Amino acid sequence: QVQLVESGGGLVQPGGSLRLSCAVSGSIFSINAMAWYRQAPGKERELVAAISSGGIIYYAESVKGRFTISRDNAKNTLYLQMNSLKPEDTAVYYCNKRTAPKLDWGQGTQVSVSS
Repeated sequence: QVQLVESGGGLVQPGGSLRLSCAVSGSIFSINAMAWYRQAPGKERELVAAISSGGIIYYAESVKGRFTISRDNAKNTLYLQMNSLKPEDTAVYYCNKRTAPKLDWGQGTQVSVSS
């Protein structure tokens, strides 16, 4: 059973930075495109950024230029560096495969941006 464990969230002021990590158990990490998703209160989960096994990257328009996704295949870990955070970035952030079938969702990590 592959597990996803997200960490690194917290409360930060507008303009601040956070670095999220996602540890993936099992050997599937290196061969799959992975992604970060987020879900704000009352909204549907949305795709934030994705990275293929070969390093091809996608960003949602709302985070382009501010967020950077990366992966370390040797450590089975996915990262999301978030800079210039805005209140509208407040959400629970999750990682998962980019494509179906998705893995069981982890608990996510809360990111709150507020002054």
